[in-house]
Amino acid sequence: MFLVSLKSLKGKFILLAAAIAAAVILCVIFAEGEKKEGYIPTDTAVNYSASNDRERIAFLKQFGYNVKAEPDSINEVLIPSEFDDVYTQYNELQKQAGLNLEDYKGCTAKKWTYTVTNYPDYTDKECIKANILVYKGKVIGGDICSVELNGFMLPLQRAAEPQT
Repeated sequence: MFLVSLKSLKGKFILLAAAIAAAVILCVIFAEGEKKEGYIPTDTAVNYSASNDRERIAFLKQFGYNVKAEPDSINEVLIPSEFDDVYTQYNELQKQAGLNLEDYKGCTAKKWTYTVTNYPDYTDKECIKANILVYKGKVIGGDICSVELNGFMLPLQRAAEPQT
């Protein structure tokens, strides 16, 4: 004769369901925080979305920069696995803006370059550019620079009050 207690199965079932639920919750938490996707700042004051022209232009607008609607150029950029002095200095610039390219070593990103139309003392000139590096639809780096002789390069933050 074979006897099965329904009460003991009910307790084991509840325990099994709780264990599965806990495993699913842990998987979601660890998947969201996985480092290989790279560090995307979670600062809610800045939206880092950049999967289309509208989002890229809106990203730059958050810092007070107006840009031409069409990008000057779009290039693929391989972020090197090992940084030389130039990339180390460029990454220091990124860190000033709360970004870090270290998480993207060996990845290929797209670089979008736009002409800034309202930089102070440079209004209506074509020499101020906004470069943004985009990986999987998110801004991971970039700069504001002057392409004039003896120009400058600044992090993606408001260095001066652009004119509207």
